[in-house]
Amino acid sequence: MAGEDGNSATEPEQAPHGRRYSGRVNNPETGAASRIESAARQIFFAVRHVRARDIGLLGRGVRFVIAGGFVAFIYLATTTLLANFFGLPFQLSLGIGFTTALVFHFSLQRFFVWAHNEDFSLPVHEQVGRYLLVAGAQYGTTAAVTAFLPSALHIPTTVVFFAWTIVVTASNFVIFRHGIFHAERSQESDI
Repeated sequence: MAGEDGNSATEPEQAPHGRRYSGRVNNPETGAASRIESAARQIFFAVRHVRARDIGLLGRGVRFVIAGGFVAFIYLATTTLLANFFGLPFQLSLGIGFTTALVFHFSLQRFFVWAHNEDFSLPVHEQVGRYLLVAGAQYGTTAAVTAFLPSALHIPTTVVFFAWTIVVTASNFVIFRHGIFHAERSQESDI
């Protein structure tokens, strides 16, 4: 069937840059919009999946990484800015950064990472108690490590701090899952 200009409707059109394209997908003008729409749709479904309550262990790991990344940024940025840019002693900066991050972290763990369809096994006050015990141990070990290792290893305090944060983060996932934010009844599918 011929179009208004006499060309066949099934024959690909000539693009302004010399390439041939046919249909919306390869059209440089509509293709970008289509790719953006497709990416937005994929992001929407990913966010919806991450927010689901029945997410499984892998999904909880993803949530833990998202929350942890946000809290780590707050913790590291606050501590580093106070110590390196405002000149506060590192141990004082560490305490302020740790306390700031702690408030965000408990909330994200309880309401985002470990939210599930079942009730928590522990009431909130017991979760807070256990959480603060873990946080105190984390703070004590971080303070000790950053106080003694930099001079012993002849490396900057910030490098030791960043490395120790990674070690503590990995151990916290296991402790939180099994000892603080676990569901009331066992989730066999998560094992």
